[in-house]
Amino acid sequence: MIPEAMKNILIVCMGNICRSPTAEAVFRHALEQAGIGGVRVDSAGTEAYHVGQAPDRRAIATARRHGIDMSGLRARQVGSNDLDDFDLLLCADEVNLAALHRRFSDAGRAQRGLLLPWLGIAAPREVPDPYYEDDAAFESVFVLLQQASERLCARLREPA
Repeated sequence: MIPEAMKNILIVCMGNICRSPTAEAVFRHALEQAGIGGVRVDSAGTEAYHVGQAPDRRAIATARRHGIDMSGLRARQVGSNDLDDFDLLLCADEVNLAALHRRFSDAGRAQRGLLLPWLGIAAPREVPDPYYEDDAAFESVFVLLQQASERLCARLREPA
Protein backbone atom coordinates (compact mmCIF):
# COMPACT_ATOMS: atom_id res chain seq x y z
CA MET A 1 0.00 0.00 0.00
CA ILE A 2 1.38 3.38 -1.01
CA PRO A 3 1.27 5.90 1.84
CA GLU A 4 -1.14 8.74 1.00
CA ALA A 5 1.53 11.33 1.73
CA MET A 6 3.74 9.98 -1.08
CA LYS A 7 1.42 9.68 -4.07
CA ASN A 8 2.34 12.98 -5.70
CA ILE A 9 6.03 13.91 -5.78
CA LEU A 10 7.55 17.02 -7.33
CA ILE A 11 11.32 17.04 -7.80
CA VAL A 12 12.79 20.56 -7.77
CA CYS A 13 16.08 22.05 -8.97
CA MET A 14 16.96 25.51 -10.27
CA GLY A 15 16.18 25.55 -13.99
CA ASN A 16 14.41 22.20 -14.49
CA ILE A 17 16.68 21.07 -17.33
CA CYS A 18 19.30 18.84 -15.62
CA ARG A 19 18.75 17.31 -12.19
CA SER A 20 15.01 17.45 -11.66
CA PRO A 21 13.91 16.19 -15.10
CA THR A 22 16.51 13.43 -14.86
CA ALA A 23 15.10 12.45 -11.46
CA GLU A 24 11.57 12.58 -12.87
CA ALA A 25 12.49 10.29 -15.77
CA VAL A 26 14.56 7.89 -13.65
CA PHE A 27 11.92 7.68 -10.91
CA ARG A 28 9.09 7.09 -13.41
CA HIS A 29 11.11 4.37 -15.09
CA ALA A 30 11.96 2.71 -11.77
CA LEU A 31 8.34 2.79 -10.61
CA GLU A 32 7.20 1.25 -13.89
CA GLN A 33 9.89 -1.45 -13.73
CA ALA A 34 8.92 -2.22 -10.13
CA GLY A 35 5.23 -2.40 -11.00
CA ILE A 36 4.37 0.41 -8.60
CA GLY A 37 1.39 2.38 -9.86
CA GLY A 38 -0.61 5.24 -8.46
CA VAL A 39 2.37 7.56 -7.94
CA ARG A 40 2.69 10.81 -9.88
CA VAL A 41 6.21 12.17 -10.34
CA ASP A 42 6.84 15.55 -11.94
CA SER A 43 9.62 18.14 -11.90
CA ALA A 44 9.97 21.90 -11.86
CA GLY A 45 12.52 24.63 -11.28
CA THR A 46 12.62 27.42 -8.75
CA GLU A 47 13.62 29.81 -11.56
CA ALA A 48 12.00 30.50 -14.94
CA TYR A 49 15.23 30.50 -16.98
CA HIS A 50 14.29 27.59 -19.24
CA VAL A 51 10.48 27.38 -19.13
CA GLY A 52 9.20 25.42 -22.13
CA GLN A 53 12.61 24.05 -23.07
CA ALA A 54 13.59 20.39 -23.31
CA PRO A 55 16.10 19.03 -20.80
CA ASP A 56 19.78 19.69 -21.40
CA ARG A 57 21.02 17.65 -24.37
CA ARG A 58 23.61 15.96 -22.15
CA ALA A 59 20.93 14.85 -19.70
CA ILE A 60 18.85 13.47 -22.59
CA ALA A 61 21.87 11.63 -24.04
CA THR A 62 22.83 10.15 -20.68
CA ALA A 63 19.29 8.90 -20.02
CA ARG A 64 19.08 7.49 -23.55
CA ARG A 65 22.29 5.49 -22.96
CA HIS A 66 20.46 3.90 -20.02
CA GLY A 67 17.33 3.14 -22.03
CA ILE A 68 15.22 6.08 -20.80
CA ASP A 69 13.70 8.67 -23.13
CA MET A 70 13.24 12.02 -21.42
CA SER A 71 13.27 14.15 -24.56
CA GLY A 72 9.55 14.90 -24.29
CA LEU A 73 9.85 16.63 -20.91
CA ARG A 74 9.61 20.43 -20.80
CA ALA A 75 10.89 22.80 -18.13
CA ARG A 76 8.46 24.64 -15.93
CA GLN A 77 8.67 26.78 -12.83
CA VAL A 78 7.24 25.79 -9.46
CA GLY A 79 3.91 27.55 -8.93
CA SER A 80 1.84 28.16 -5.82
CA ASN A 81 -0.64 25.50 -6.94
CA ASP A 82 2.14 22.89 -6.69
CA LEU A 83 2.17 23.32 -2.92
CA ASP A 84 -1.36 21.93 -2.76
CA ASP A 85 -1.28 19.60 -5.79
CA PHE A 86 1.74 17.63 -4.56
CA ASP A 87 2.35 15.76 -1.32
CA LEU A 88 6.14 16.15 -1.44
CA LEU A 89 8.42 18.76 -2.93
CA LEU A 90 11.90 17.24 -2.90
CA CYS A 91 14.76 19.59 -3.77
CA ALA A 92 18.08 18.68 -5.31
CA ASP A 93 19.96 21.04 -3.01
CA GLU A 94 19.79 23.48 -0.10
CA VAL A 95 19.78 26.56 -2.35
CA ASN A 96 16.55 25.51 -4.04
CA LEU A 97 14.96 24.35 -0.80
CA ALA A 98 15.68 27.80 0.67
CA ALA A 99 14.28 29.43 -2.48
CA LEU A 100 11.02 27.50 -2.02
CA HIS A 101 10.78 28.61 1.59
CA ARG A 102 11.49 32.24 0.66
CA ARG A 103 9.04 32.31 -2.22
CA PHE A 104 6.19 30.38 -0.67
CA SER A 105 6.83 30.63 3.09
CA ASP A 106 4.61 27.99 4.71
CA ALA A 107 1.94 28.02 1.98
CA GLY A 108 0.28 24.79 0.90
CA ARG A 109 0.09 21.34 2.35
CA ALA A 110 3.11 19.77 0.63
CA GLN A 111 6.00 18.58 2.74
CA ARG A 112 9.36 19.97 1.61
CA GLY A 113 12.79 18.52 1.98
CA LEU A 114 16.05 17.53 0.37
CA LEU A 115 15.70 14.65 -2.07
CA LEU A 116 18.63 12.47 -1.02
CA PRO A 117 18.27 12.73 2.77
CA TRP A 118 14.51 12.21 2.49
CA LEU A 119 15.27 8.93 0.73
CA GLY A 120 17.76 7.95 3.42
CA ILE A 121 20.93 8.77 1.49
CA ALA A 122 23.31 10.51 3.89
CA ALA A 123 26.13 11.34 1.49
CA PRO A 124 26.16 13.18 -0.68
CA ARG A 125 23.52 15.37 0.88
CA GLU A 126 22.78 17.24 -2.36
CA VAL A 127 22.47 16.21 -5.99
CA PRO A 128 25.41 17.99 -7.66
CA ASP A 129 24.56 20.37 -10.51
CA PRO A 130 26.21 19.06 -13.70
CA TYR A 131 25.23 22.06 -15.86
CA TYR A 132 28.71 23.64 -16.02
CA GLU A 133 30.48 20.29 -16.03
CA ASP A 134 31.26 17.61 -18.62
CA ASP A 135 29.38 14.48 -19.70
CA ALA A 136 30.91 12.51 -16.83
CA ALA A 137 29.10 14.77 -14.35
CA PHE A 138 25.77 14.00 -16.03
CA GLU A 139 26.57 10.29 -15.80
CA SER A 140 27.41 10.60 -12.09
CA VAL A 141 24.13 12.43 -11.42
CA PHE A 142 22.22 9.78 -13.36
CA VAL A 143 23.81 6.94 -11.35
CA LEU A 144 23.12 8.77 -8.08
CA LEU A 145 19.47 9.25 -9.08
CA GLN A 146 19.20 5.57 -10.01
CA GLN A 147 20.31 4.73 -6.46
CA ALA A 148 17.77 7.22 -5.14
CA SER A 149 15.05 5.61 -7.26
CA GLU A 150 15.78 2.25 -5.61
CA ARG A 151 15.27 3.91 -2.22
CA LEU A 152 12.05 5.53 -3.45
CA CYS A 153 10.64 2.20 -4.59
CA ALA A 154 11.61 0.57 -1.29
CA ARG A 155 10.02 3.42 0.65
CA LEU A 156 6.80 3.14 -1.35
CA ARG A 157 6.63 -0.59 -0.58
CA GLU A 158 6.80 0.01 3.19
CA PRO A 159 3.55 -0.54 5.05
CA ALA A 160 1.58 2.68 5.50
